[in-house]
Amino acid sequence: MKLAVDLTPLKKYRELRLLFTSGLITRFGSMITYVALPFQIKELTNSYIAVGAMGAVEIVPLVIFSLYGGVLADAIDRKKMILTTEAVALIASAILLGNSLLSSPHLLPLYFVAAAFSALDGLQTPSLSAIVPRIVEHDDMPATSALMTLRWQIGAVVAPALGGLMISSLGVKSAYLLDVVTFFASIILISRMKPVPPSEKSTPASLSSLIEGIKYAVNRRDLLGTYIVDLSAMFFAMPNALYPFWADQIHARWALGLFYSAGIVGAITMTLTSGWIKNYPFHGRAITLAALGWGAAIALAGTMRSLWLILLFLAIAGASDQISALMRSTVWNQSIPDELRGRLGGIELLSYAVGPLGGQLRAGTMAALTTLRISIIGGGALCMAFVGFSAGLLRDFRNYDSRTNVHVLDKKNSAENKPSE
Repeated sequence: MKLAVDLTPLKKYRELRLLFTSGLITRFGSMITYVALPFQIKELTNSYIAVGAMGAVEIVPLVIFSLYGGVLADAIDRKKMILTTEAVALIASAILLGNSLLSSPHLLPLYFVAAAFSALDGLQTPSLSAIVPRIVEHDDMPATSALMTLRWQIGAVVAPALGGLMISSLGVKSAYLLDVVTFFASIILISRMKPVPPSEKSTPASLSSLIEGIKYAVNRRDLLGTYIVDLSAMFFAMPNALYPFWADQIHARWALGLFYSAGIVGAITMTLTSGWIKNYPFHGRAITLAALGWGAAIALAGTMRSLWLILLFLAIAGASDQISALMRSTVWNQSIPDELRGRLGGIELLSYAVGPLGGQLRAGTMAALTTLRISIIGGGALCMAFVGFSAGLLRDFRNYDSRTNVHVLDKKNSAENKPSE
């Protein structure tokens, strides 16, 4: 059985190489900002609630703009959508940089830009996910899903640790400056891609087209399970809002970046050994077991007092979550028709992004009402309970088999009968 990640799609597809490289660069800068924002809020307020509130201000724009972004991804050129949102994100990052250079930085712009990033993510991500099946052949999708995840993880492993060191020695302004530079590089690469116009079967952007996409997702119980299970796992067990306080509690403030990197280290290890997913058919079963493993690892991390044991269990949690992510991505890309791919991409974004954002508020509020340790352990336990309950109710999801699933077979037949773009 092949374990090593399959690099074949990068060799075959020029557009994928450009997209991969762009994302690798821009995500590096964004992950440093991801560490800098909650750190700066903590330094200005020293409040669990204030840090957790960052997730609260991000939820509403994410919900609104991910659904709208999904509709646009099916109605307009997907390359243009990605390019435009990258340019606006550069401006938002520049605002953070300007605020950080003030003698007394303001708190409100941090929440404003966090909300703006969330809205831009909602607009861009459906086009990012929908563009991939248009530039890669059907049979290369499992390997491509692993590569696109690896693209994110490479920067996400190094960037938080580097960001922690940069912030402690040079201040948050250095993190925001680097983010601005990476956005410039990303824009140059995306501009070199060929246009990716809407499918011939696409419909104009409208409320009715959005409703059509939602109905499709709800009526397919195998898809519904991928959304609900991940939403439950992330909402109840995402501990990121607590990392600055957790590092302080164990007297390891210098290791803040390692808290963010640990889960990614586990995830990237799983990605680099993901060759087996190409022929693995039982995606619903794998997603459920991986989500249960995520919750258990987070709960165990909460019981530890040693930094290195905490990081070990966070890495195990990240590896578990990565199995779930790879399986979900393969289900989505191999079974959803292209004319609906953007709208379903918006729904997917809600499933894997609203959970962590709500989880930040849940974690911060629960820690404020009880203790940090209870918030982490309790969140992991609640995750396992809700994941088990949700999977138990959705038989089509539990029994998903890509070899016999009618939607997979229909899309494969359609791809085989259509010339490659």
